[in-house]
Amino acid sequence: MRAASVQKIANVLNTLVLIAFVCNLVALFLVPGLVFASPQARANLLFHVAIRYFLLAWTGVWCDAYLAVLTLFLLFSGVCTAFILWQARRVLKTILRGEPFSMENAISLRHAAVGCFLIAAAALIRLIFSICLYQSPRPLATYNALFVPLFAMAGLLCLVMSALFRQAAELKAENDLTI
Repeated sequence: MRAASVQKIANVLNTLVLIAFVCNLVALFLVPGLVFASPQARANLLFHVAIRYFLLAWTGVWCDAYLAVLTLFLLFSGVCTAFILWQARRVLKTILRGEPFSMENAISLRHAAVGCFLIAAAALIRLIFSICLYQSPRPLATYNALFVPLFAMAGLLCLVMSALFRQAAELKAENDLTI
């Protein structure tokens, strides 16, 4: 009974992670257009004009250093986030198979930790770039400054969970060999 309820929850989470993954991929395509557009332009664009505008933004966003760095940061973070979500799907699939304590989960969580650390490093680089660009500590009060410790802590948590899953998989394999 308990395993069935865990698998039902894992199935729902798997669906939600898949939806988040697809939305993330769609958002990656829209990043340069949203960075390039002013808030007023975003509100006034019609759909057919918006598609043309977003396609043109892929070339126009690279003309300004700040917009280029922001675009690169958001694209890189989006790719890393998609990678983390993909690793979450792999973990959920092992739970759906009824094998939660497998070495595959330990590897997936370690890969997710790397993705988190990469986002933290990219946020730190962007933060340093913004401080140098503005010659002011103002960028320390932005969401970007929050990304550094947040994703560093998430990476550490994934590493701890990876070690726990690895040890659980080793104990399970040892226990399976015991008669």
